[in-house]
Amino acid sequence: MNRFSPFETSLWYATAEKAPETRELEETVAADVCIVGAGYTGLTTALELARQGVSVVVLEAMEAGFGGSGRNAGHCTPTFTHYSLGELRSMLGEPWAERLIQRQTRANDRVAAMIRDYQIACEWQQNGYVMGALQPSTHRTLEQKVAEYNAVGARTRLIDADEAREITGSPRLMAGWLHEEGGHLNPLGYARGLARAVIQEGARLHTASPAKSVEREEGKWRVATPNGAVSADKVIFATGAYTVDGWPKLDQTFKIIRVFVAATQPLSEETRRKVLPRNTTMHDGRGDIFVYKYNHEGRIVASMFPMGRRGRDIAYTRQVLTDRLKWLHPDIGEEIRWEYLWFGELDMQYRTVPRLYDLAPGVVGLTGLSGRGVPTGSMLGGILSEWAMGVPEKELSLRLEPQRSAPFYMGFGPQLSLRYHRARDWLSAKAAGAPLPPHA
Repeated sequence: MNRFSPFETSLWYATAEKAPETRELEETVAADVCIVGAGYTGLTTALELARQGVSVVVLEAMEAGFGGSGRNAGHCTPTFTHYSLGELRSMLGEPWAERLIQRQTRANDRVAAMIRDYQIACEWQQNGYVMGALQPSTHRTLEQKVAEYNAVGARTRLIDADEAREITGSPRLMAGWLHEEGGHLNPLGYARGLARAVIQEGARLHTASPAKSVEREEGKWRVATPNGAVSADKVIFATGAYTVDGWPKLDQTFKIIRVFVAATQPLSEETRRKVLPRNTTMHDGRGDIFVYKYNHEGRIVASMFPMGRRGRDIAYTRQVLTDRLKWLHPDIGEEIRWEYLWFGELDMQYRTVPRLYDLAPGVVGLTGLSGRGVPTGSMLGGILSEWAMGVPEKELSLRLEPQRSAPFYMGFGPQLSLRYHRARDWLSAKAAGAPLPPHA
């Protein structure tokens, strides 16, 4: 599937609530703030501003949730990836690190509140998230997660093999990290619900209206689309991995890494009593990530990163997914059919946290969500709306920085990292005599 084609093979596209009615921008309009991009970040920013009486226009090249916000796997885990909280503090510095940690670790509160307040139909379930331990060497990492995340107010704990099996149904786990606040949803349904809320609060949302250029004109910023324009005091670019045009070289501030998501047929009640019986989200704990959960129809929705044949050869890719699932749950008795399979793209940064770029006086761009879409995109609206409302830079939760291109090594680094972690897991498991999954 091409990154700019409709996602016909997506389960979310087939099952999400209909999008609100919108139209292309075909005139020149005025606003306090123009937001480019109708994904989670752009929509939550617009929602925050509109609720405070700020005049907002949102421009979207395709439709609300077309990019990563509508293609992700629907996991909503308010954590950071790759780096520990201690490493983040060293890397980001204070006070920004602590502010960002607080926003990210409480992001699911924000998601749940918006779903509740605007009655968003998106299959929201908050039954926890389990990161498994498939070998003894993983225990120390999970213990560190418990200590770090609980210290900042999260509800997490270490679970033993018996409780891990009770919660996930997998006999393979030696232990696990249970994050009780983890959730999952239909991500496109959530994006469309946010779009409806934005319109409800009085903001304007124009789809099929890509931002082609931004120029200074009579003391305002003029954001031009093919058939219209927005005259605004401030402009926010929130286009993530699907950034095209609008601002010079903004699409070079990150590197793309692809991910694929697949969904099975609705599984039998017998299977569902054995596999994820508590409807949690499950991460098997390997560096070669395999994460899965149910949708409301009882389909397993799983995601992995392409590697070698995986992701290119679709028949082989389906077999890899089946083998990993059945290895983790050997008592699945029924045939597994992956009826949906689609791709998305992540805007990767080496720090794996978003970057807020000071593009010009009154113009910012935010990229680099690095795969933490649902909770991260949802909490970023609070930061960007504060910037738009004039909160001083030193009080923001992200540091404003000059625009800079992503390092060249990010073009191949994530794939090398994935292969490194896969090999490390294999060697560690062999040394410990732990069982190895297929295609390890």
